[in-house]
Amino acid sequence: MTRDSNFKKVVRRHAAATGQRYTEALTDLEGLGSRMDHEPVAERLLVHLRNRYGIDAVAATKVSVHKTYVFRIDRNDGDPWIARAFPPARPRASVEGDAAILRFLERHDYPAERLAVDDAVSDFDGSAVLVTRFVEGAHLEGAEKFAIMGDLLGRLHALPLDESVSRAGGASGEDPSREGPPRQDLLAGLAFLDAVDTKVAAADRERFERLRHQVRSADDGHGLPEGLLHGNLLHAPDHAVIGDQGPVAINWKASGRGPRLADFAYLIWGTGHWSPERHTNEDCVDAVVNAYRRHVELTHEELDRLEAVMYVRTLYLVCFSYRRAVTNGVPFDEWAFIEPPEYYRSTAAATRAAFRK
Repeated sequence: MTRDSNFKKVVRRHAAATGQRYTEALTDLEGLGSRMDHEPVAERLLVHLRNRYGIDAVAATKVSVHKTYVFRIDRNDGDPWIARAFPPARPRASVEGDAAILRFLERHDYPAERLAVDDAVSDFDGSAVLVTRFVEGAHLEGAEKFAIMGDLLGRLHALPLDESVSRAGGASGEDPSREGPPRQDLLAGLAFLDAVDTKVAAADRERFERLRHQVRSADDGHGLPEGLLHGNLLHAPDHAVIGDQGPVAINWKASGRGPRLADFAYLIWGTGHWSPERHTNEDCVDAVVNAYRRHVELTHEELDRLEAVMYVRTLYLVCFSYRRAVTNGVPFDEWAFIEPPEYYRSTAAATRAAFRK
């Protein structure tokens, strides 16, 4: 068998696993990098914003460690903005959806970033750009951070939804073709693995196949109670800051309707200690639960499925990092996202105990 025929076999298997035609699966795997990688030219973005909005924009500075398309826009004629010039593969309709959710949140006085102008979405060099007001804020740390995040998440999940917030959300969506409910994180994870399948060393094959099976069999939270999800409310200051008026949630690209447990499970996963090995931090678990349940009480089924749903985003992160390591020819050493399994069991148990208090 040639390497080409091996890859064709991988594509056929990927098509079967994702419900795609062969040509769609081939595009899914071969187009990953071009869909996700995007680095706009700051000076061109400044010119676009000046022309589009008539503002005196003087500097565009990258503000995200992980997102090369997010800029702080400083102006001579007003307060700073944030401009997100998304990858060209992300449709303008998706960015308009971000804006619609931010308008919904403003109507409900939810503490989120606000649109910079009414017509906050524009076209620039094949990309859709969203402009919001810059939020100056402090970092969050420790149990206090998790209490704040738990409160933000509980308030969000308790909001009464209407037709203005109709899209599915919860998946990370770094690959614009995989935006939507949490299941899309698992499908994206399969794509990350299948894209490098033929490059996996023989010594790593058994563990690689176990990881693929774990992704395919994961619980995506389908059928559980739904709410408006943020999709990524864990990291600070990337997704929440303390501003002049208190905590503010930012970065709503992954937001939409979905099983609220997916949001909650990712936040709970993030509460643990990382060294010397990952283990449960009951103080941070209690902080999340006590703040969250002021707004929402999880059902018995949600608590029963918590451990399983905690794996959705973390499996995605492992697969994302696996592809990156193989592509760059470096060893993969980020298994800690999904290990040890005892951490998941003990943290889920601590969460259930906190809800019973």
